[in-house]
Amino acid sequence: MARELRWLWATLAVSLLYYLTTNVLRRGRGGSGSARRPPGPRPLPLIGNLLDLRGGNLHHTLARLARAHGAPVMRLDLGLLPAVVVSSREAAREAFTFHDRRLAARVVPDSQRALNLCDESMIWLPSSDPLWKTMRGIAASHVFSPRSLAATRAVRERKVRDLLAYLRGRAGKVVDVKEAVFGGVINLVSSVLFSVDVVDVGAASALGLQQLVEEVIHAMARPNVPDLFPFLRALDLQGWRRWVEGHVPKILQVLDGIIDCRLARVDEHKDGDFLDVLLQLESAGKISRENVRFIMFDLFIAGSDGVAVTAEWAMAELLRNPSVMAKLRAEVKHAVEEADVAGLPYLQAVVKEAMRLHPVGPLLLPQKAVEDGVEIGGYAVPRGCMVIFNSWAIMRDPAAWDRPHDFVPERFLDKDDMDFRGKQFEFLPFGSGRRLCPGMPMAELVVPHIVASLVHAFESQLPSGMSAEQVDVSERFTGANVVAFPLKAVPVIVT
Repeated sequence: MARELRWLWATLAVSLLYYLTTNVLRRGRGGSGSARRPPGPRPLPLIGNLLDLRGGNLHHTLARLARAHGAPVMRLDLGLLPAVVVSSREAAREAFTFHDRRLAARVVPDSQRALNLCDESMIWLPSSDPLWKTMRGIAASHVFSPRSLAATRAVRERKVRDLLAYLRGRAGKVVDVKEAVFGGVINLVSSVLFSVDVVDVGAASALGLQQLVEEVIHAMARPNVPDLFPFLRALDLQGWRRWVEGHVPKILQVLDGIIDCRLARVDEHKDGDFLDVLLQLESAGKISRENVRFIMFDLFIAGSDGVAVTAEWAMAELLRNPSVMAKLRAEVKHAVEEADVAGLPYLQAVVKEAMRLHPVGPLLLPQKAVEDGVEIGGYAVPRGCMVIFNSWAIMRDPAAWDRPHDFVPERFLDKDDMDFRGKQFEFLPFGSGRRLCPGMPMAELVVPHIVASLVHAFESQLPSGMSAEQVDVSERFTGANVVAFPLKAVPVIVT
């Protein structure tokens, strides 16, 4: 045993020396042409800038480092992984306008190599992959197109009414807003996609599925040794790949059960939902059963958590700002259907401001340069480099926003062209370019509808003895940007 350990350490030492040497040589060569290495904190041998990232939320830390080094384009060495962090609208505009195609691959976390997720999920496939184009095209045509959204509008509205009915049954009691909204949203997403509810809102099954979804998202973003030192990948030292292998199948089992029930039906009736479309495409040989599973998985995970988190942030800021709540309530005078939300400008401003201050994906999902020759702000981004867009920092950039850290929905009232599509680069809650979040068209309908419905139906109050100033809007980065301390409120029925 002792001999085996000596061989192990000797192998690691040789590998470490090799990677350290090649990394130093790569740094010495610099970028292509006349481009310079971006500024940033000085890296230490081997570990690079890992110590600079200690403590606090990662998007806050990266913003602080960028300010300290005057670097809207900043270079970091994360172990042996080079990274560039983009923190201003000007740098984001240049990157997405001139280099979108060359930055549209993903840096795949080692945990997502479990179950071949990196080869099956549209989240991780490079945009040049034909499978990625097929999966994105299917989702865009059959879920998120204007025609598809119009066809499923009644389903979404019914699920929002179910959420309101659940809260009416708990009127006068303290409610965990995220738990309630998550249960309603996950049934909304599953009903749109598969025509079934997967949980009872507020029940233990809903809480368990919520925790599982959040943990799966967290596993994507957790610091993991193999991501920083790839030669250690085979060891899975922290066990995150094994964790994914053990937990993701629990969600896949739920989806497989839905598929099996649909296939077991002997009648000729078709629900005409997205699952029927997927099964028809599989029957025609255009996609495989694994493609069906993972398209469902991607949309189910991303759609449910992102909408619920955003709705909680909006309600937290409204409860913390009673004058804004009163102004919104004055606008939402009647029961709101989804089709009404586009005609409520202050509601739209409230939702946009909540997304600006507290984007669910504050660092989007890291991208990767797939070619040489990429320059942002005159700085080289070498091939293979991870590119992080700090949308949290961009949307709080004082060069682009007045009072950037305050909740001021009015700022959006004179910005009619400021939409969610990532064309105004100071506002990127869903990203931009090829990697724009595919679920954006549904989220821009569902989130305002939920918020407006809650505001109209209930005079939400804080738990006894708590003032508006005590509503805590501290953030916690878990891969998603969530409310650090779950929001509690008391729904009071408006008469």
